Amino acid sequence: MKNLKKIATAFCTAALGMVMLTGCEGSELYSIGAPDWISDKVDSIAAAKAAKVVTLIPTPEILGAEDNSQDWWSVFTDDVQLEQGKTYQIPLTNYGGASNWNNFVIILRNAAKDYEYAVLRADNWGWGTGYTGEESAGHFDKSMESDSRDWASWAKAMSRAQCMITIIPNPTTVDVKITMVGANGASYSQNYLNVDINNSPEDLYLSFTVDHSHIVFGVPVDIPDSNPASLKLNGLPSKALLGTTFDEAIANLTAEITFEDGMTKTVGIDELELQVIPDFETLGTKTLVAVYNKTFKGEAAVKPVIGTTTINIVDKMFTCIGKTDNSSGFREEKTENFKVAPGETYIHFFTNYTNGAENWNNFIITLCKADGTEYGFVRADNWGIGDCYWDGCQSCNWDWANFKTILNGAKVTTYVTNNGDGTADVKAVVLGSDGNTYTQSYTGLKNIDANDLCFNLSMEKAHLEFDKVIGAEDNSSAFRADATDFIAVPAGRTIVNRFINYTNGAENWNNFIITLYKADGTEYGFVRADNWGLGDCYWDGCQTCDWDWTNFKTNINEAKVTTYITNNGDGTADVKAVAVCSNGNTYTQNYKGLKNIDVNDFGFRLSMEKAHIVFE
Repeated sequence: MKNLKKIATAFCTAALGMVMLTGCEGSELYSIGAPDWISDKVDSIAAAKAAKVVTLIPTPEILGAEDNSQDWWSVFTDDVQLEQGKTYQIPLTNYGGASNWNNFVIILRNAAKDYEYAVLRADNWGWGTGYTGEESAGHFDKSMESDSRDWASWAKAMSRAQCMITIIPNPTTVDVKITMVGANGASYSQNYLNVDINNSPEDLYLSFTVDHSHIVFGVPVDIPDSNPASLKLNGLPSKALLGTTFDEAIANLTAEITFEDGMTKTVGIDELELQVIPDFETLGTKTLVAVYNKTFKGEAAVKPVIGTTTINIVDKMFTCIGKTDNSSGFREEKTENFKVAPGETYIHFFTNYTNGAENWNNFIITLCKADGTEYGFVRADNWGIGDCYWDGCQSCNWDWANFKTILNGAKVTTYVTNNGDGTADVKAVVLGSDGNTYTQSYTGLKNIDANDLCFNLSMEKAHLEFDKVIGAEDNSSAFRADATDFIAVPAGRTIVNRFINYTNGAENWNNFIITLYKADGTEYGFVRADNWGLGDCYWDGCQTCDWDWTNFKTNINEAKVTTYITNNGDGTADVKAVAVCSNGNTYTQNYKGLKNIDVNDFGFRLSMEKAHIVFE
């Protein structure tokens, strides 16, 4: 220890000596007493560095009507020329509107204002003169903090977001980097790099515009605190299986708090007081009560806010045909009759459970007329009966030695096709419990009235559970984060599906989505539940609907939706969704003549955003 102290003393003494020497005649370690040219050089270097980073406050300092009524492309800041070798930083507070695109917009253009190198939105979207649609590839590289950004939360956060725009002109491109701290305190980033400026670095100008939003440029001032005004619960599943613990049920629960000044914030269960009425241990509908008692800045509120939601405790999670102990007799229970028009194929998904006693103790598909008159039925085990059935129409690749075991818990996709010529086809593609895929087909079932074909699903000593779900059941899945497998649609044919649509109700687009593809995954485009789409196939005017927009978000939750995807065989496609909504009314969403379709390479996937769909 003594030696360590001596060493430390020696180092300190030496260091002190160096500092003292800097003040001696002839010393040039620091500029004190150094020749004037050195001081001038230091000052010039500092000034050059400072000149390279420019804080820019555009004019006017407030852009857009402060009630966010400003229409798109109707107001602009004065153009500012951007020079090579400088980095521009523009601080601003963004007051966003209802949708993702209702925020600040950056414009990079020439002095004549007749050529836009790029128009860049806050929400990962941009375009420019000469682009086809958005088509950023080849014009710039875009990225954000996460590909799984929660867009609904982001849009709310941008209602009052503190942003820094950094723009770096390069010889042939421009880099734009954006940081955003939302009203909820969350941080986001948005980059547009290598923006093509058409080899015109000397003719590069910056402007801003808005779209039903407004901007205040400059360093943001402190925001006054605000008390909570309302509370909305999100993330609670609509139902839970009996025996599920309360903690498991609320694992993804959040609350959206709206404050008196209009700001919103999303909080977790650790900031809420929760109570279930009357209990969580018995079957039935339960009410969850949540209390929040903090201001926007986290101080004690003058008065707490209360919100409620419900959850249904059930003994089975999905629609089921047949008793779950597999005791139901031959076709004792069945689905409703599903109509299949000429050229249509109706698809169902379910899990097959069997008592395993006999090969025929599995699913059954019965073909009939609308009035119930039967054409006949076909079974899972390569056999059928009735006027439609004939020996030789059936084929399969079952592993008969293990058939009874394979079918228990098997995932089944059935296809019932009306060929339009007096015949029908039935096919079942089965992912067995052994992990192998099997196909049971009945081709050319005869004596069918093409204009009067229906079918139903039933069973014998088995039960069918309609448990195929796309999207997280708490409606947290992001845009197209989950989807069905690709379903091909041959030329001149229509594929029909039916499902129940569940939504978080935050936005009109938080519902089912139908994306049109080639078999290799190349997209034609997509269409949504809410009368909007995007892509090469989509064109404005192809869409029609009769939605009750005032109550749309409520009505479409738990709606029974039947979708029809048609390959017209002429390079176009039609998409139709018929929704029987929770208010009892039926609405239709149509997209007709979707274009640029390869008739020999066309299909679709069903997906969603902040919603989930359960196939019936």
